[in-house]
Amino acid sequence: MLAPQYHLARLSLLLVTGASLLACGSMDSASNRVVSVVRPYKMDIVQGNFVSAEQVAAIKPGMSRLQVRDMLGTPLLASIFHADRWDYVFTFWRQGMPLQARQLTVYFKGDVLERIDADSMPTEAEFVASLDSGRKIVKVPVLEMAPDTISPRSEPAKPAETKPLPPLPSSYPPLEPALR
Repeated sequence: MLAPQYHLARLSLLLVTGASLLACGSMDSASNRVVSVVRPYKMDIVQGNFVSAEQVAAIKPGMSRLQVRDMLGTPLLASIFHADRWDYVFTFWRQGMPLQARQLTVYFKGDVLERIDADSMPTEAEFVASLDSGRKIVKVPVLEMAPDTISPRSEPAKPAETKPLPPLPSSYPPLEPALR
């Protein structure tokens, strides 16, 4: 009678194992359906130096390296093998959107800017609008005051007289208690 019970236990174990494997497979397909609806948050990734169209328009051949650095910032890539070339690279990646990559290269002859190679750069307003995914680019109204509401300029108010500060003490109390 021991052998039939052994075979029955073995068959039961086989059926339970098969059922659990089948259940795991159906749970996997159910979890895939949930994952396709609910997606984890992925941060926007911004790397490099953003250079606007206004900055590109401001740099001209003949400027010094210092002037270019003041306008564009420190280059992302400055190679010792290409000492007369600075590369400004910018990438912006947002979930569900294509990668935005822009590059600007400035070439120097000695200490003077010789030429500029650049991708099409957005204006600062376009770039700021692209950072806010829900925002639409709208025309900003011009803020002007009607001439009849402008009052004549009055004299600027004079600053109030300030009293001189009391003199500093000649010694200060100790910060830590004396050792005993």
